[in-house]
Amino acid sequence: MKNIFTYSTAFVLGLGLLAAPEADAQQFSKRKQYNSVGFSLNAMNYFGDVTPYTNFTSLRFGATRVGAGVSITRRFYPRVSGRFGLSYGRISGNDADAADKNDPDGKFRYNRNFDFRNDILEASAVAVIDLIENRNNYLKRPDFVPYVFAGVAGFYSNPKGKTASGDYIALADLRTEGQAKAYSQTQFAIPFGGGIRYRINRNFDASLEIGWRKTFTDYLDDVGGKFAGPAALGVTPGQPVASMSAQQYFGYGITRSVSSPDPAAPFTGFTNAGEQRGDSGNKTDWYIVTGVTLNYILTPRIKNPKFR
Repeated sequence: MKNIFTYSTAFVLGLGLLAAPEADAQQFSKRKQYNSVGFSLNAMNYFGDVTPYTNFTSLRFGATRVGAGVSITRRFYPRVSGRFGLSYGRISGNDADAADKNDPDGKFRYNRNFDFRNDILEASAVAVIDLIENRNNYLKRPDFVPYVFAGVAGFYSNPKGKTASGDYIALADLRTEGQAKAYSQTQFAIPFGGGIRYRINRNFDASLEIGWRKTFTDYLDDVGGKFAGPAALGVTPGQPVASMSAQQYFGYGITRSVSSPDPAAPFTGFTNAGEQRGDSGNKTDWYIVTGVTLNYILTPRIKNPKFR
């Protein structure tokens, strides 16, 4: 599954390279180009360590959260447009809901007992390739147009963990796995996906779109490596969870083997230094954005030929 985004991106960019020269050859004039602005309502999910299964295809629909975005699109060729967008939304995950305590693999994630949310602010630039071309101006655009897209994005994320009292604490600077330095909250991603656009009237289009974000970080959920162990976090033997610092709590005290051991299924040594806390495959996290967008076409000036 790790090659999906590579193949998809290559496919989209290949379509763009094929479409642009063809458009030039047919003398697609600048007067047929136009701009549009869009406003999106999104649903956000995530793939990572705090999901039912630790692989690309696993997500929990109950963790879906709402987001929103704005964009501006420039139509350059009959099939090719460029789009710049800003979006904001939240992803979340909860081991208690996502992991099965009776599953041989899932019980370790259930015992980890992690509950997080992450607010993500994203800026993206993508190429949009229409699968149905329009060589006319915006007034004669097709009613339905399926499309694909790919590009680059930068995003800022702020993972927070839920305490026993229900408060959320920012985690990036806590180094809950005993890291030498905090991981960066500003990252790059590769967005790709597809959708369908519908013409409402002269100036309005509506679109339904789904897009994946392949990131290069394993810490959208603050879980990515191994347990630091109580000693590395400064936890003293027999220290009550209530007296632990935020770093100690999220790196050690939150786990069920510490806070509420189950005599029927003990996890002896589960939180020792070097024990796996995140996905052992060292995979990166993804997030997915599904949205409905209303686009308004900024009416271009259409010059009509003069007759004498």
